[in-house]
Amino acid sequence: MQRLRLKADGRIVELRDGQEFPLAPAMPRLAVAMPEPVPAMPAASPTAPDVTSGETPALPAVRDLRRRAQLTQLEFAAKLGVPVETIRNWEQGKRVPRGPARALLAVIAHSPETVFAALATEPQPA
Repeated sequence: MQRLRLKADGRIVELRDGQEFPLAPAMPRLAVAMPEPVPAMPAASPTAPDVTSGETPALPAVRDLRRRAQLTQLEFAAKLGVPVETIRNWEQGKRVPRGPARALLAVIAHSPETVFAALATEPQPA
């Protein structure tokens, strides 16, 4: 079983024998295909991305990831273990993936087959 780690700078490395090996050659950051911010929407909205902090999302749009995997919203939600409404909200721009979901989507952008295979297996007891 392949063990992967998402580094703080966005790189994905494979863990083998206590060492880290780059999973793929360094790739330029991918820009998110997001609509322009609506001026009427307050910046403090909990569902709006924080554009004032200078943080630029570095993962492709959720819809693009799902389509590249050739999955329906229902199938994609089932593989990720989230409600289908969550996928719909992300794709429609009503919500933005945060925290662990954002990290998981970043890894899916680099290696979807590996992620889906890992999510499909049961964790082994320690």
